[in-house]
Amino acid sequence: MKRLLLVAFIVVLIWSCGSPANRGEIVGVKGKKWIPYRPYGMVLVPGGTFVMGKQNEDNAHSIDAPARNVSVSSFYMDETEITNSEYREFVQYVRDSVIRTRLAKMVEEEGIEDRKKGIGKYAFLELDTAKNAYNRYMIDTYGGVTFEDDETAGKRLNWKVPLIFNRNKFPDELYAEVFDSMYLPLKETPDGERLFDVKQFKYRFSWTDVSAAARSGKNRSEFRHDTVIEVYPDTTVWVKDFMYAYNEPLLTEYFWHEAYNEYPVVGVNWYQATAFADYRTKKLNWYLKSHKKSTVHHFRLPTEAEWEYAARGGLSGTDYPWGTPYTMNEKACFLANFKPLRGDYGADQSVFTARAKSYNPNGYGLYNMSGNVAEWTQSSYNPDAYLYLSTFNPITHDSFNKRKVVRGGSWKDVKYYIQVSTRTYEYADSARSYIGFRCVQDFMGNNARKYAKKMRSNRTSYY
Repeated sequence: MKRLLLVAFIVVLIWSCGSPANRGEIVGVKGKKWIPYRPYGMVLVPGGTFVMGKQNEDNAHSIDAPARNVSVSSFYMDETEITNSEYREFVQYVRDSVIRTRLAKMVEEEGIEDRKKGIGKYAFLELDTAKNAYNRYMIDTYGGVTFEDDETAGKRLNWKVPLIFNRNKFPDELYAEVFDSMYLPLKETPDGERLFDVKQFKYRFSWTDVSAAARSGKNRSEFRHDTVIEVYPDTTVWVKDFMYAYNEPLLTEYFWHEAYNEYPVVGVNWYQATAFADYRTKKLNWYLKSHKKSTVHHFRLPTEAEWEYAARGGLSGTDYPWGTPYTMNEKACFLANFKPLRGDYGADQSVFTARAKSYNPNGYGLYNMSGNVAEWTQSSYNPDAYLYLSTFNPITHDSFNKRKVVRGGSWKDVKYYIQVSTRTYEYADSARSYIGFRCVQDFMGNNARKYAKKMRSNRTSYY
């Protein structure tokens, strides 16, 4: 036995002495093996080159989309538009964050020391300073573990204790006082029913314009933006967009009622869509970090070029995602949700929006890239953009240009606007009953086609 151990030791010694690293060679830093993640509800769109723009007659004579060759990198894209149910998760997270923060601050203001009952259970969690030297140093030096200029910076909310929404079960009057501050005033409440003041549902996030910082050569801190966004969608768009139309049921029920869970969210402006993408990134990366996994690229809105490339579904020279120049199939059924014929909204089986997974997907597995709701992109609109943009991952990003490109057309548009090459825009702070969005995430690496085949055969995520 001793002889075997001696032989094993000698083999290991010889092997280690003979490795390139021990002979002074550069072998690189050893890290974890990278396996691409496919985010839930997304499909992988392998990058490539395509002809972007109007390849057939431009009936509207917009002259803003001349055909040109463009290349895009690989990316993941939501297979459907973001639904009411998905966006409600974001709204409820923001709502609960605001409530928990106010409860915790109330505990501090009232000097409540009993943390086991009543409102005391919602107190800020104490940071670990006994074992964590970094936390101790940051608190002593800066007053918190972050540089955020906020009175709650560095403090942690207690998410383990569930919130109580049933007013008959509020634990104490201080808890009731906090909720009263979240409700609309009694004089604005119909029939005495307490409703949340949704304007208080605000999401705060920071972002840095790294492209502008890189071009300027200045400190990145000069290009950091702290943004606060009201996240609740504008449900009044169903009335404001259509004068002399009876759309009150959609105004009061479309966003929150379970019947519309799988319908695309509307009434969301460009800034709110961007905030949703930021929340989605943080939620996923929090999970990955907690499980000691590598984090991933942030979610974002697609660029105009990425959107058109994905909408074509691998086809070229076509007006629509399904490849034919017609909007009906051989059975005379419409292939998308738009305004067909002479305004017969119901001819395509949907008077307004349809479920996000309606009609057939395109070659990449993406639903409703034409029609249903138009979609925000990351790009700013410039009618001359195609004349000067790069041919590699082109984007018109201008922080001073509030006109954002909207693609795909909607349930209220004629067929010209649901063509994959048609460009139009809306102002970033505008919300409409016919504009929604979907997210993308950059693919890391350059072997997307290999993984795309695996993902089509195996629909599970790589987490």
